[in-house]
Amino acid sequence: MIQLDDYVTDVLMRDLIGHDKRPVAFLVYLWLAAEQQQRNAPVQISYQELAESIGVSRSSAQTSVGWLLRRKLLEATRTSVTATPSYSALTPWRRGNE
Repeated sequence: MIQLDDYVTDVLMRDLIGHDKRPVAFLVYLWLAAEQQQRNAPVQISYQELAESIGVSRSSAQTSVGWLLRRKLLEATRTSVTATPSYSALTPWRRGNE
């Protein structure tokens, strides 16, 4: 079973959906955080695969990833410029960003 911080549903959901008006960004964060927890590793995934996994368009997934990166809720790493990125869901509300 996936464990989520209360912060995700009590604060982050309202912030991303209500304040930022970006519900897809919340879904992207939630899916990546859950997948990262299951794999116990960053998630390497294309925008198209991510979009299909949560049921949105590729452009919505791409826009949402960009927003989450700017908000410092995701971190992306690539082995090369053209490589598919690996995403890590960050938890800046925790001390030490565990």
